[in-house]
Amino acid sequence: MNLIGNIIWLIFGGFLVFLEYMIVGFILCLTIIGIPFGVQCFKIGMLTLFPFGQQVREVPGQTGCLSTIFNILWIVLGGIWIALTHLVFGIILAITIIGLPFARQHFKLMSLSFTPFGKEIY
Repeated sequence: MNLIGNIIWLIFGGFLVFLEYMIVGFILCLTIIGIPFGVQCFKIGMLTLFPFGQQVREVPGQTGCLSTIFNILWIVLGGIWIALTHLVFGIILAITIIGLPFARQHFKLMSLSFTPFGKEIY
């Protein structure tokens, strides 16, 4: 079932979102200051490529001062808008029964894109 969901996800926009995250990640990695944020874009991009069958969880012991500062910077500099976009698409997809699995994936992406530092994908 995960394979079918991932294929449908890719066809209906998942690949384009993946490309957007990768391009932004590469642009951020051009600067030394932007490397940690670029790495987080790569992490979110990989999840948008194949979201079905993957989970996001907090990394135990990794929530230090630096992760908190980076999460605050991430939220202020654009993470809030990314998370709101996933929230809106999730709500729109949750209206229909067919869209419920895809809405769950958008809600998962929303939680990761709001505060990506200190989280891992498994």
